[in-house]
Amino acid sequence: MTSASSRPIEMNLLNLQSTVCAIGDVHGRSDLLESLIKFIDEHSAETRRCPRVYFLGDIVDRGPDSRGAMDIVCETLKRWPESRLLLGNHDFMFRDALTEQRFVEDWFMRGAATTFTSYLGYSGRFTFDHLNEIKERFENHLEVLQSASFSEVLGRYLFVHAGIDPNRPTDDQKLSDLLQIRGPFLDHVGRLSHVVVHGHSPLAPPLPVATENRISLDTNAVYTDVLTMALIDTDSNRMDFYSTDQSGAVRATAPLLVDRGLGVACNCPTHQKVY
Repeated sequence: MTSASSRPIEMNLLNLQSTVCAIGDVHGRSDLLESLIKFIDEHSAETRRCPRVYFLGDIVDRGPDSRGAMDIVCETLKRWPESRLLLGNHDFMFRDALTEQRFVEDWFMRGAATTFTSYLGYSGRFTFDHLNEIKERFENHLEVLQSASFSEVLGRYLFVHAGIDPNRPTDDQKLSDLLQIRGPFLDHVGRLSHVVVHGHSPLAPPLPVATENRISLDTNAVYTDVLTMALIDTDSNRMDFYSTDQSGAVRATAPLLVDRGLGVACNCPTHQKVY
C-alpha cells in the first residue's frame, strides 16, 4: 500500500438537490446500519431530496454480521446511485483476501474470523477454499469492493476512511495514509484545502468531533452500539448529526466542537462543548 491508484473524484456541492449522508465505521453491525438507512429513507421522503450516502469504510470485521452490512451497502448503492463506498483498511484486506491474497495473515489478525462466520454460517478452521467459496457466492459484494473509492471530493469536503497527510496535496496521497493514518493527521492544527470527513479513529466518548479541518465520525459502533452519521444540507452547508443508541433508535446528537484557535468547520445548530 504505497500510493493511491487514482485521484479523488471532485464534484460541485452546489445545486445537487440532495442531502449528503456520511456514515462512520460499521464493523459488521448491520442492525445499526439498517436503522440509519431507514432514517435516511424517511428523511428523504420528508424533504423530497435524494440522498447521497457516503460509507466511510470498515464495513466488515469484528462485529457479528459483515455479510448483512455488505448487503445493505450494495442495496444502498443500487437504490441511490450517487452514493459511494470509501474503502477502509478492513475492507481493503477483505478485498485482497478474495483476489490477490497478499495480506491474508494480517487480515486474520484484525478480525477476519467473524467475517468468515458471517458469510459461511459456521465457525471453525478456515482455508483458502473458503475464501474462494465466498468469492463465488457473493460476486456482487466483490464487485462493490472493487469499484469502491479511496477518497472523494464534494465541494469543500473530502470523504475518506482514515484521513490524509496534511503535508501532501489531496491528489498525491499515499494509499497507506488514506486507509490508516492517525497521529500526523489528527494532531495537525491548521485549515486544509478541504474539510476532511473521516472515520477509522475511535472516539471516546462516542460522539462526533469537529475541528477546523476535520469531521470525525468513528464512534466505535461495534462496542458502543453508537453508529454515527453526518447529514449535510448541500444548499446551506448546515450539518446535523444522528446516532443509533442501545435500543437501535436513531436520535439527533450534538458533536464535540474542538476549537484550536481557528474556529470549527462545522455549521451545526447545536453542540456538546467547545474547548
